[in-house]
Amino acid sequence: MNEILRITSVTWVGGHRLSLRFSDGTSKVVDVWPLLNGPVFEPLREEAYFSRGTLDSVCGTVVWPNGADFAPEALKSLAAETASAT
Repeated sequence: MNEILRITSVTWVGGHRLSLRFSDGTSKVVDVWPLLNGPVFEPLREEAYFSRGTLDSVCGTVVWPNGADFAPEALKSLAAETASAT
């Protein structure tokens, strides 16, 4: 039986990028911008609002104050960001 994928840790790393750790042990930094389509995600296009995302430890995903969230599978399917010099 397959375990349900959950997010166990989230850190906002700037822009629309999140550093995520998943219940299967994988970790990656992803840019969520490609998923920000539709009315519920419109506020997340503002970086200051996006930075307010938190871990919902009950559901195992990232949530925002307006109720927006993403399935862990959707976040895991995003390409991993590569480190860049700033």
